[in-house]
Amino acid sequence: MHNSTQHNNDKSPRYVITVDIGNTNVKIGLFDDKQLVRSFKMSSDVKRTSDEYMALLLQMLQHNNIAVDSVKGAIMSSVIPQLDYTFVHVLEYCFGVKPLIVGVGVKTGLAIKYDFPRELGSDRIITAVATVKKYGAPFVLVDFGTATTYNVVNDKKEFLGGAITLGIRSSSAGLANYTSKLPDVELRIPDKVVAQSTAKAIQSGVLYGAVGQVKYMIQRIKEETGLSNAKIIATGGLSQLVADVEPIFDHIDRELSLWGLYYIYKMNTLEE
Repeated sequence: MHNSTQHNNDKSPRYVITVDIGNTNVKIGLFDDKQLVRSFKMSSDVKRTSDEYMALLLQMLQHNNIAVDSVKGAIMSSVIPQLDYTFVHVLEYCFGVKPLIVGVGVKTGLAIKYDFPRELGSDRIITAVATVKKYGAPFVLVDFGTATTYNVVNDKKEFLGGAITLGIRSSSAGLANYTSKLPDVELRIPDKVVAQSTAKAIQSGVLYGAVGQVKYMIQRIKEETGLSNAKIIATGGLSQLVADVEPIFDHIDRELSLWGLYYIYKMNTLEE
């Protein structure tokens, strides 16, 4: 699948593809010369075959006029083991490259202060790596994904640990799933905390409750670690919704996972 415009190798892009396999979505980024050129998202589905994922990916690349032979390297992080082989196969077949997989033994630039480092999700590592590079340490990084995670890095670039709780959308869906009469509602900020309808009462409890939790957790983390000057960074799909309730964060960056993968790729190849 050679692109006729690519005879001049000096000018043609040479992409690194980054794949972040999360519980809900697979996020894919294409980097060219320290720029995130394109990003895509597809749903994480263990029932989907590698052929189906391949077709989706090739369609997205074609839509963006990106030739498969312009991809020179790949890196992936996964929290769904059943999809690991699927995507290794997709990347090898589509681009002829063996992906670097984030895990134990891969250089990250962070010292992991975790009792059992193998337990630490690679999704938490990659976002922390990107935060160090883009915003500096120390910081508390709050990732609003399927779960909400709190990740703490000190000024020595040591990953000190953190906390994990239900994600905001998971909390809302849980109310609908585990109760007979409560509906599944759209996540919108209600006008006030004391609501006069069930839907708004759920919105109030879930959203204002989440904001209260975030503020309390950050306060406790700062007290416990002594990192009173830590930056507060947010990432994940619902980070902006929380910030719209109250301006808690110094920075919101929803592409941290892709950037983290790119930085780790650079650290582990000869392309520093």
